[in-house]
Amino acid sequence: MSEPADLDATEARRLIGAKALSPVELMESCLARIARLNPTLNAIVALDADAAMNGAKAAEQAVMDGRPLGRLHGLPTAIKDNRDVKGMVTSHGSLLYADNVAAEDEPGVARLRAEGAVVFAKTNLPEFAAGANTTNRLFGPTGNPFDPTKTSAGSSGGSAAALAVGMVPVATGSDYGGSLRTPASFCGITGFRPSMGLVPAPEMAAYLSPWGVNGPMGRTVADSVLLMSAQAGYDPRDPYSHAADGIEAAIPAADLSSVRLATSVDFDLAPVAKEIRGVFDARVGSLASAGLNVETATPDFGPAHEIFEITRGIAFLVAHHERVQKHRDQLDRNVIDNTERGLTFTTADVAWAQREQAALYRRFVAFFERYDALIAPAASVSPFPHSQLFVEEIDGEAMPTYMRWLALSYIPTMGFACAAAIPAGKDGHGMPFGLQVIGPRGADRKILAIAAALEAQFAADPVTARPLPDLAALA
Repeated sequence: MSEPADLDATEARRLIGAKALSPVELMESCLARIARLNPTLNAIVALDADAAMNGAKAAEQAVMDGRPLGRLHGLPTAIKDNRDVKGMVTSHGSLLYADNVAAEDEPGVARLRAEGAVVFAKTNLPEFAAGANTTNRLFGPTGNPFDPTKTSAGSSGGSAAALAVGMVPVATGSDYGGSLRTPASFCGITGFRPSMGLVPAPEMAAYLSPWGVNGPMGRTVADSVLLMSAQAGYDPRDPYSHAADGIEAAIPAADLSSVRLATSVDFDLAPVAKEIRGVFDARVGSLASAGLNVETATPDFGPAHEIFEITRGIAFLVAHHERVQKHRDQLDRNVIDNTERGLTFTTADVAWAQREQAALYRRFVAFFERYDALIAPAASVSPFPHSQLFVEEIDGEAMPTYMRWLALSYIPTMGFACAAAIPAGKDGHGMPFGLQVIGPRGADRKILAIAAALEAQFAADPVTARPLPDLAALA
């Protein structure tokens, strides 16, 4: 460790509890890292330094007094800027909410504070979390820690970039079409899309559109588990919410010798660049060479693209139709695009999509009667310039929508999957490469245990270990 900001969250929390690390020292280190690197990366878009230091001092006093300490006690924590933090602006990355100061913490933030987290910063996102390039007209783009001219992906790109360079040890995110998984892959960290209802989402615009979930991001699987153990739990305001059975602050790694892994580079549906296919094949080959039980197989996802387009269009109509009607000139392209796409679907289209999604879900669940986890790339391309709003073509194939390049992540969403994105070295451009570890709804503990074991497997080889950004080059 060169500085406290470089500590993983689990180690920092252990040292705080052992009185070997001061929460004040940790916060000072994180604030210094933000001051040094945020001008380059633009990951943090709101910061309350006074609250940060006051919270750290209170956390230190609690340690010295011998009081009970929460799971996240003393850990500097950043919140994606689509969730309310009392006294801070919640902009949603939109001009419409540039001055929207939250009167109270939203329930998820209150849960983190109750476990001792020092909440002090908000992270950048595309407007209303629409799309996988973290840029908006209010704050501008967030750069990738491995090349600031490239995107950190999205929509949790600010959180991912901040974590990768040690601005914070943990940060929150959310995921619909890959918003936790794609930025984790692009920035060389870990993100976990939990099963719906595990981390409550009482703020959802419509309870009949359950695709979006809240979830954790960390530098490691263990860090993500630690954060999610504080996020998870029953909340009656979310009709899908349930008790967080089996989600402790630490989940032991699985014994990979008994794990049955299926691998698929594209689910027989998703566009994936040839270079990414090559890196994925090499990673799968390394697992097979290590003697693991690996087979090439994929669930039958059927018309997943069409199901996704219809269900997402309806979700955007629910959330944004009135905004598009009244404030079109202040909205970014992606929100308008998805909302207007939703207007083109008939009630018969919606009924068809619901029937097909139900059939897809049943096939997806049946697939895991044979396999414990499905391994796939976490992103279809290498990180691209953030000046390019989205991927328009892959290997000469034009993408029909701004979301199609994200099919690797939105296709499992259509099966109500839980999924971890873990780093697995770099691609041919020297940029982070990530894998998804996917399972059915309710298999969160199993998938996290498998992800932790795979993380350790990759960490043993410098070629596949988690890449680290060159902080000196960013300053």
